[in-house]
Amino acid sequence: MTVVLAISVLLLGYALISGWTRGAWLTAPMVFVTGGLVLGPAGTGVLDGTVPGQVVRVLTEATLVLVLFSDAVRIDLGALRRDYHLPIRLLGVGLPLGAALGALLAFGLLPSLGALGAVLLSAVLIPTDAALGESVVADERLPGRIRQGLNVESGLNGGLVLPVVVVLSAMVGNLEDAAESVPDWALMTGQEVALGLLMGVAAGALGGRALLLADRAGWINSTYRRLFPLALAAVAYTSAEAVQGNGLLSAFAAGLLFGMAARSDREFVHQFTEHEGELVSMLTFLLFGALVIGPRLGDVDPQVVLYALLNLVVVRPLAVAVATLGIRFRLETVLFLGWFGPRGLASIVFALMVVEQVGTATSDRILVAVGVTVLISVYAHGITDMPWTRAFARRSQELPSSAPENTEVAEHPRRWHNPHRPRER
Repeated sequence: MTVVLAISVLLLGYALISGWTRGAWLTAPMVFVTGGLVLGPAGTGVLDGTVPGQVVRVLTEATLVLVLFSDAVRIDLGALRRDYHLPIRLLGVGLPLGAALGALLAFGLLPSLGALGAVLLSAVLIPTDAALGESVVADERLPGRIRQGLNVESGLNGGLVLPVVVVLSAMVGNLEDAAESVPDWALMTGQEVALGLLMGVAAGALGGRALLLADRAGWINSTYRRLFPLALAAVAYTSAEAVQGNGLLSAFAAGLLFGMAARSDREFVHQFTEHEGELVSMLTFLLFGALVIGPRLGDVDPQVVLYALLNLVVVRPLAVAVATLGIRFRLETVLFLGWFGPRGLASIVFALMVVEQVGTATSDRILVAVGVTVLISVYAHGITDMPWTRAFARRSQELPSSAPENTEVAEHPRRWHNPHRPRER
């Protein structure tokens, strides 16, 4: 009862100031992570040992599925077809380059992990968090290609990295069989990605079509129309997992197809994630502070803190800078894209998976490094996202209509000499 009372008081307290914090430097994840640190064993101990670790992982994974699905629904595929170059560069160049740089950094600063452990830590930390970056990708004052690029990247990178994390975890846990595990890596990755996409596309397309038919026939009311996307996201995830597919990638693909088939229901999905889904996300951050990073604060050393800081302020910005070479972006735009890759739910889920599969001192060290990185990211990105987003959007709108970032030719230099091509804002 004490746990329920403490969490309820925290929810009530934040609810009273939630309107004031909107658009301010104080964010909900910051409040609930802090609340978790206070309520956990590092603070008052109210949540000490009262919530099993498996519950934390299930809640975190469910939250991530919901966020991926809802963010995919929000993607405008028409605009994405016109401006697909940035997401491809971020995922095709920035993702592997960032993973390689992160692995080298981990190998140098945390040598006890070994080579495989360093690569695994980097893979766990490479996905960006759509929930922590929601205020950025949802701000319509920003240029569309920037929002779409960050949204697609955060939606896909977790699903693409998951098979790699699974294989590397198995290899780290069984080093003597590492050489025998390598040949199966490509097959496992391809199978998980293909089956995840297949199940997600099927669930999203069929679910969207079924909802449209039921709506036209007058068979569905507004309450269950709002709940339908939630159930569809769960179906996409669980069906993919049942056939050994990538459930996170399936949830994202289902959201894309559902958004295409049932465009009128995009607002229902957004309302659900903004209201009911917000509660689940904040409980996840609360448990992260209380049970994931809180009990391990005593294991944090300067090397871990330095790795976390460099991973956030050097590794990703550098990888994004290389990925956007050739695109006529201003320096501030490159820095903006590089900074707004917060670490959160996906990294927490992956780290908990590593602990389950590996179960050694290496996995504990990885969990500490991931926890510190996510903790710093929650506060650093929370403090900077609204002020910088507001200022960046204002400066982008003040650019002349012929400026590179306000025209489609910014990413299509070969079309620069076509004066009759319509401009897009």
